[in-house]
Order: sequence, then C-alpha cells, then structure tokens
Amino acid sequence: MNATKRIVLIGPPGCGKGTQAKRIEDATGMVQLSTGDMLRAAVAAASPIGLKAKAVMEAGQLVSDDIIIGMVAERIKAPDCAKGFILDGFPRSIPQAEALSKMLADNKQPMNGAIEIRVPDQFIVERITGRFTCAKCGAGYHDKFQKPAKDGVCDKCGASDFSRRKDDNEETVRTRLSAYHEVTSPIVGFYDRAGILKVVDGTQGIDDVTKSIMKVLAEL
Repeated sequence: MNATKRIVLIGPPGCGKGTQAKRIEDATGMVQLSTGDMLRAAVAAASPIGLKAKAVMEAGQLVSDDIIIGMVAERIKAPDCAKGFILDGFPRSIPQAEALSKMLADNKQPMNGAIEIRVPDQFIVERITGRFTCAKCGAGYHDKFQKPAKDGVCDKCGASDFSRRKDDNEETVRTRLSAYHEVTSPIVGFYDRAGILKVVDGTQGIDDVTKSIMKVLAEL
C-alpha cells in the first residue's frame, strides 16, 4: 500500500476508533489526526489558528467549525502527513463534513475513503459499562470480555483494588449514543452518497477489526 491515503474513521463512542487509528498509523505510516490533539498542539504552538482557538476556549465557548477546519488544513501540510492520514473523530456533523470536503478539494487532496466501524448500541453499552481498571497499575479489564485470570486480583501487579469511571454507566452511555445518532451518524449517509463509504463489523475482536480495516485500505 504505497499510494497516499486520506481517510475518515467513523463510529459511535466506544467502538474503538482511537485504538484502530493508532494501529493503522503503526502499520502504514499514515498519521492519526485527532482534533483534540490538534487543538492542544495549535494552542501550544501559538499559531494564528491556535491563538484564535485559545481565545474562544478561554471565553468558555465552543470552538467553531471554521477554526477546526483551519486547524486540519494547517496540520495536513506538515511533512508527516505526506504518507496520508486518518481523521479520528472528525468530522462530527454534516456541516463539518461538507467544509472538510471543500477544503480538501481546494487543496487537490480529496478524501479516499470513509470507514464506518459499525457496532449496535446494545453492544456499545455492554462494552463500556463492563470496563474497570486496576487502581494501582491501571491495567484494563472487562466484566465479560477480559476478566482477570484470578477473580479480584490484577494479572499485572497482583493488586486487589479496582475502579470504574463514573461516566461508564448505562444512562450516560445511552445519552452519548443518542447525541451521536442525532448529530454525527448522518455523515455516514453523506459519505455513502459520495461513493466512498466502507463498513467494517466492529463487533469482531480487535485484531479482526484491524484486519478488516487494512483490507479496505488495500482496496482503496
């Protein structure tokens, strides 16, 4: 896979976008672009767009689509993006998707593909609400999918104190999923109409999801 690829990774919270984007980056040299990371880097670098974003955030307001698109435009000019990039968690709405497509087209760098990691809501709820970590070393576990070898004892450090994130509860997860379906999931149709949507089964094991994504990339 030598040709430069520019892709968007789409999927609900908890579907594994971040994990898969990192794996693609490691396997291909494509750069994982997270808007959160870009925002922090732009602010730290005190670039013009970063200063604008900082002023907006310090005023307690949401960073506008124009600023986000400006950051993406600035970031993809960096040398490390020459091998391609994976947009992780962006765009989040139809207006953002439209603005991104226009910006890339203007730069003669059209998007090659949009990969949706498709996972049913109930699977996401079960995946997130079952997560817990070792309070001492941070090792991750799951009530169903990844239990400690010995009940109540961390495999890595032997500690017996575990914790769960307060927001890893069903009510919060379903609220986040509802927001995703209302605002973000319409971009699936946007990229389908553009003829570049590919769908991967996100209920598979992590390694199998990675294999499926790599197969899609090879065919783009």
